[in-house]
Amino acid sequence: MATTLCCCRPAWAIQSGDRKWEIARHQMVETAVVKAGVTDARVIESMKATRRHEFVPRNMRSRAYLDAGVPIGHKQTISSPFIVAYMTETLATQPTDKVLEIGTGSGYQAAVLSPLVKEVYSIEIVEPLGARAAKVLKKLKYKNVFTKIGDGYLGWEEHAPFDKIIVTCSPENIPQPLVDQLKEGGMIVVPIGQRHQQTLYMLVKEDGKMVQKALRPTLFVPMTGEAEDNRKVKPDPANPALLNGSFEQGADKGGFVKGWYYQRQMKLVEGLSPSGTHHVKFENKVPGQYAHVMQGVAIDGRKVPLISFSARIASENVIQGNHPNDVPVAEITFYNAQRKDLTSTILGPVVGTSSWSQITKQQIRVPIATREAIVRIGLFGATGVVKFDDVRVSVYSADEK
Repeated sequence: MATTLCCCRPAWAIQSGDRKWEIARHQMVETAVVKAGVTDARVIESMKATRRHEFVPRNMRSRAYLDAGVPIGHKQTISSPFIVAYMTETLATQPTDKVLEIGTGSGYQAAVLSPLVKEVYSIEIVEPLGARAAKVLKKLKYKNVFTKIGDGYLGWEEHAPFDKIIVTCSPENIPQPLVDQLKEGGMIVVPIGQRHQQTLYMLVKEDGKMVQKALRPTLFVPMTGEAEDNRKVKPDPANPALLNGSFEQGADKGGFVKGWYYQRQMKLVEGLSPSGTHHVKFENKVPGQYAHVMQGVAIDGRKVPLISFSARIASENVIQGNHPNDVPVAEITFYNAQRKDLTSTILGPVVGTSSWSQITKQQIRVPIATREAIVRIGLFGATGVVKFDDVRVSVYSADEK
């Protein structure tokens, strides 16, 4: 459900009709998919060909080709293009594969898979979303995609076994029915974990058992239905806080900083830091190229009226990128229950060269409709180097004055 700082008019916005969308789509694939590390030529071509704007609500089409999650109603989002491409590449699709998708959502992921496999079977628990996705897929003539309304936790036994399973929502643990419906030697790609702290896993079935490999931190909407009913760990939206905001917990085996996700051009630095012995550094040489990281926060505007937001920031030769918003900041964005962004607050912007300084904003009003938030830090398309440490979100207290 990630979004990016952007209020500019990209080059494709001045075009019209199908040509406009084609230009936007190719720019998106180049900047958000290829430069982010996706290399599978078949996946890249499918991303270029799939008309993402057809799968988002009409009032959101201006955001269709940003590297961002887009709300599609009913508390759901269409995943960012990078994550769709990354998960598809990880799935190692073959033309003979029969794939089960859990969480049809908008239908976009199924559409990307369609030219890469033999058949896609996709399940959506939210009936209006499933019906809308089926209609769009039919209109666009995706003849090898089959959809139904139901609880994805239970899979689709009628068409099992499946060669591959892709799960586009996050359960706390892998549902056993999906394991049972996977072929021996088959693969599942699924985000597993808590509401705002998840890891994307690849699991391969070997001798009836699932052998797992952690891929990268991520953030997906939760799997609802039986999976949500069985969830043991739930967030506390009355006490918003960041995990590893001082970066002292270090990185995992994959080099990803713990607690944060969608890491782009970021390095964990060990040594003298404003708060402890670690901080993070973003470095970018290409104007407009992504360099940031994010984290989800549980927060309820009915319970938390005011927060404080702070970070320590330093910079080296920072130059604004191609657009006014291509500057380093720390940002917090509030979202409602439908995952529509309500308002944002930034710390910054930062340009030029500056030593470590703390930037704090107190008494930030939380919209009463808020049900979660996203914190982002980074260069956001600027060039140069920016460093962050001691990033904090907390309930505002009068004692802070």
